[in-house]
Amino acid sequence: MSSTAERPQGGTSPASSQQLTKASVAIGFAVLCASYMLNAMDRQIFYPLLPEIRAELGFSLDQGGLLATGFTLGLALAGPPAGYLADRLSRKAIILVSVLVYSLGTLAIPLSVGFADMSAYRLLSGVGEGVQATALYAVIGAFFFHRRALAAGVVGVAFGLGVFLGPLIGTGIAESWGTWRAPFFLFAAAGLVMSLIIAATVSRTMTEAVTGAGTEPGAASYDHVPASPYNRNTLGVGIACAVSGLVFYGYLGLYPTFLREGLGFAPDQAAFAVSMGGLGAMMALPAGWLGDRLNQPRLLMFAMAATSVTAYLMYQVTTSVPAQYLLSFLMGTFASGFLFTNCSTAMQRAVRPHHVGRGAGLFILTYYVAAAFSGLLFARLVGAVGWGGAGLWQLTLLPVLGIAGLLLVDPARMVLQRTPR
Repeated sequence: MSSTAERPQGGTSPASSQQLTKASVAIGFAVLCASYMLNAMDRQIFYPLLPEIRAELGFSLDQGGLLATGFTLGLALAGPPAGYLADRLSRKAIILVSVLVYSLGTLAIPLSVGFADMSAYRLLSGVGEGVQATALYAVIGAFFFHRRALAAGVVGVAFGLGVFLGPLIGTGIAESWGTWRAPFFLFAAAGLVMSLIIAATVSRTMTEAVTGAGTEPGAASYDHVPASPYNRNTLGVGIACAVSGLVFYGYLGLYPTFLREGLGFAPDQAAFAVSMGGLGAMMALPAGWLGDRLNQPRLLMFAMAATSVTAYLMYQVTTSVPAQYLLSFLMGTFASGFLFTNCSTAMQRAVRPHHVGRGAGLFILTYYVAAAFSGLLFARLVGAVGWGGAGLWQLTLLPVLGIAGLLLVDPARMVLQRTPR
């Protein structure tokens, strides 16, 4: 990975988007989206297979919950340094190395013999996934400067498709091969192939673009945005990010276990319910489109409230299979499609353009530190107050704290949101 000088703070990039053909941009962006879809699939295969893993290796519910979401601590710890490096080194090289790292972590998971080594392999996988996500969102923030929420929405659709396909493919392979280990080997091999495809098809002209290089020189001033990336707006958005991570991964990590052990769903029904959450996450595209046009903090408040209502119905009201499918779709829509997409871009808009990498890193840090402990917290709440009580405290009431954090945000001190016409 070769070092470059720190990217300039404004002006036109020598590697501007005009040097790329539309076809090369489309191919490069499609490959990056496909790599993130694989990232999502790689994460999702663990959740529906957790009951089998617990049964074979003798893990408790607490241990299972920590394994289900603890890997995101790796994502969180990787965020700030990856954001710093994404402002200085080759983003393409960072993405390539990160895909290789998380694939090796996935390859090691089925070789685990106990809780300690599986935790280490999950953490390694999370580090790779976090570095990839940070560098990818830095690319989006720089190359698709004024349409970053829409571009992030497209990436969110790829993520949602991965969330949808991962449990179905993973459980299908596990059932046909008769072992929970098989999907991990397959997805590790797919990651190695994906790294070769990225190397061959993604242009450095896209990945190394300077933030805002597609705009007219001198057309924009960012003096209204705080000079430091650590300001009141990043604090407010950071609180919303942390709440989003606790809620979405609290749902994601143990939702299949709740359906199977709490509601008596069959394994294929639980896997499909989780996949419906991925289908909802694909609503990131309209969510991103709205994020480029509306007051983004208020849009996030709406999504927090909608997530809270969905969680209440999911854990307190209905037990039928069709209703859970629908509610899982809505949880994916609001907790992932709206919250993840707009939290990530709001954090970038809360900093000046030359800090776009650090903005992406701050998002990864705040979102995934909370997500890392969401499964353990949810499991402890289940032990104390049952599935319904856990859903009430962590998924229904916690979004109120996210709304309070968003009240700290001053949209007038953020980078221009609206797409130029």
